[in-house]
Amino acid sequence: MRAPAKTFEDLVLWQKAHEFVLAVYRFTQSFPRSEIYGLSSQFRRAAVSIAANIAEGFKKRGKADKFRFLNIAQGSLEESRYYLILAQDLNYGEVAELTARLVEVSKLLEAYSQAILKSNP
Repeated sequence: MRAPAKTFEDLVLWQKAHEFVLAVYRFTQSFPRSEIYGLSSQFRRAAVSIAANIAEGFKKRGKADKFRFLNIAQGSLEESRYYLILAQDLNYGEVAELTARLVEVSKLLEAYSQAILKSNP
């Protein structure tokens, strides 16, 4: 059993989400210049939002407040999932690795959210 996280950085969920953000930044560097304010920017913001909302929710005291931030992270995760589909359909690069990373974050986020919901107040 792992020791309780003292900071959001201790959460495996946040670590994996952060790795996804870094991978998205690397991936979008090769997008066409015309996408700098389009897909590239939107994808980066959605990816950052996943990790940022996990971090922000970490210190919230109430279960409902914590869950709200995790739910926002889930929404940004689904937005990122769409951007992967779009990038693939536009032939902007191979998305298999990023998709696998996102699936892992999604599973961890779901498990963490369920644990928060089932925890004592």
